Amino acid sequence: MEPVISVVVPVYNGAGYLEACFASLAAQTYRRIEVIAVDDASTDKSGALCDRWAEKDPRFQAVHLPENRGPSGARNEGVRRAKGEYLSFVDADDFAEPQLLERMYRRLTEAGADVCACGAEGIRIKDGPPGVFSREEAVRCLARSQPFGFVPWGKLYRTSLVKDCPFDEGIFYSEDLLFLYQLFQRVEKVCYLPDRLYHYVCREGGQMQSGINRRKCTALAVNDRICEDAALRFPEAETDFRQTALAACRCLAVLAVKKGASEGRLWDYLKLLQGNLRRHFSWKALARCPRKKDAAAILALSVSAAAFWGLAAAMGKGGQG
Repeated sequence: MEPVISVVVPVYNGAGYLEACFASLAAQTYRRIEVIAVDDASTDKSGALCDRWAEKDPRFQAVHLPENRGPSGARNEGVRRAKGEYLSFVDADDFAEPQLLERMYRRLTEAGADVCACGAEGIRIKDGPPGVFSREEAVRCLARSQPFGFVPWGKLYRTSLVKDCPFDEGIFYSEDLLFLYQLFQRVEKVCYLPDRLYHYVCREGGQMQSGINRRKCTALAVNDRICEDAALRFPEAETDFRQTALAACRCLAVLAVKKGASEGRLWDYLKLLQGNLRRHFSWKALARCPRKKDAAAILALSVSAAAFWGLAAAMGKGGQG
């Protein structure tokens, strides 16, 4: 018999999306699955929807956390309960093509790989041709976010790898990048399937649509940890990871200016981001920014928080991101 694939779905106030998500999992052509829906103390009808699906489909199980632990905690709880030989993550507001799990499983086993990544709709990721990558090559792909991005979904893993590499529950932003960076250090091969079998849905009211706060700034610790480690273990990927760090600082600074900052501490947050950006700044990393206006914003923030504020405000008035 074919092995069981565990699918972990972290759920928090996703009632408007869950039916489409769960229906796409129930329709998978790979039938030997278990779907572990982890309700992260939702305050809407999400918990009841998880229970309803667990009642009508024996492959589904609902887990209810007594208090909110964030997506990392919800994923860790689902992984802890997973019994399948392979594992995949699907976010509650996304959905999948019926062939998602079957195609990734076939490709993974054919390649003798530990992880298979597929293409996705709804998110800007530079794709590429099918391929099989060594550990070092996979880390370099991760650093460049090409052909697969640093998101946990849209991938199939050997469950044992994920159980040995839990999400850091103290990180609330860029936790996906840290998880994959640590996990890829344990793999022998990663294979890539360019078919867009996963559908990412930009959720209204999601993190990218709100201002900056202390939780989001935990991403700065991820920048520090990965860049410091990559300099020693994967020097060929260091510049790309530094470019990723610069991009994260720019993104958070733009959110701070356009959407506001918690406790009204805009300048404190901009100074914090400026310090992290300066720590990882290099001209080589700056040269790898895909858009000139992003490079200009990074350079402005490195020089002056006030200069960045003026530039970001002007871009906002001009309707540019």
